[in-house]
Amino acid sequence: MSEAGTQTQMTHAPGSFCWIELATTDGPGAKKFYSELFGWEAEDSPVGPDMVYTMLRLNGKDVGALYQKGEMMKDVPTYWASYISVASADETVAKAKALGGSIMKEAFDVMDVGRMAVIADPTGAHFCIWQPKKHQGIGVKGEPNSLTWNELLTNDTAKASDFYTKLFGWVAQTHGQPTPYTEFMNGDTHAGGMMQIQPAWGPVPPHWGIYFAVEDTDAAFAKATSLGATAIVPPMDIEKVGRFATIKDPQGAVFSIIKLAPHENK
Repeated sequence: MSEAGTQTQMTHAPGSFCWIELATTDGPGAKKFYSELFGWEAEDSPVGPDMVYTMLRLNGKDVGALYQKGEMMKDVPTYWASYISVASADETVAKAKALGGSIMKEAFDVMDVGRMAVIADPTGAHFCIWQPKKHQGIGVKGEPNSLTWNELLTNDTAKASDFYTKLFGWVAQTHGQPTPYTEFMNGDTHAGGMMQIQPAWGPVPPHWGIYFAVEDTDAAFAKATSLGATAIVPPMDIEKVGRFATIKDPQGAVFSIIKLAPHENK
């Protein structure tokens, strides 16, 4: 990372979502799509003989990153990974194991920028943990064209809630009928949300999804589809929350966009 990049970072309390990262089949194609859709700037860095890691920035502040999957990851779906900040990656891995989680990748150092691991919760949803060193994570959140929300879709909300509240100290607040929605609180801040996967949705695997804030959901949706994205959920309103849509990018990664209602500030 450049020195300028490290100066633009927010700090993220342990238990906060702090980073997002796209694993894709076509690095240049994904970079073009998201740059045109969100106005992101991209900076490529070689991180191995055959791999480039692309930092994505909005007005000079980090919004996430992407990389092209190599041969070893050919069976891994194209997806946006969500990272949660922790004080100790090793301690969190040990705790996750004790709570019934599966460790997909044990804790390891990412050069001098941080230490991470990849974990699957007991319902099968994957997430990453990040113990920051030189790199704290995203430098902007909640502004148009940046990450605003992380949401777990799972087939067992009770089991998932038990796991995450014990692992990160989150407090679960569930409301809404006929489809309950759970908000996870990390202290006095909103950490993320959770919903039960509905039969009508088809074969959706448990996963952590991401929402990007936009100024106009319909305009952003139209632009994304014109750039080659596929509609999963067309623009629709959520009462007292905002207007959202869910999209699959040209390489197959799914994400959502949302224009929050004026009173709602997650």
